[in-house]
Amino acid sequence: MYKEEPTATCQGLTMSLIANTPKPPYFAVIFTSTRTKDGHGYDAMSDKMVDLAQLQPGFLGLESAHESVGITVSYWADLASITHWKANVEHLNAQAMGHSSWYSSFKVRIAKVERDYGLSI
Repeated sequence: MYKEEPTATCQGLTMSLIANTPKPPYFAVIFTSTRTKDGHGYDAMSDKMVDLAQLQPGFLGLESAHESVGITVSYWADLASITHWKANVEHLNAQAMGHSSWYSSFKVRIAKVERDYGLSI
């Protein structure tokens, strides 16, 4: 029996909850954060950044989960693509808002994915 992969909708786009990445190697940017109580404008900016990231050369996918700690993993073809995304002016503005208003702490980790495997029922 085929079971459809769970999806989420962001700004009208439907995305798989688990990113469909190519064969390794590729890179992962792991953004772990805790939020302040000031969430004004956060959801709209987050959706805008997802939309913008999807347009960037080298973007492969995104996974995100939020409870008391938020974890967002974006996947990229190479380090140059990550560098270009980090330098994107709109992304820089979102980062500044995050630093000043939305995050009480965060950590960014960049890792090379050498192997992946999984299950899709």
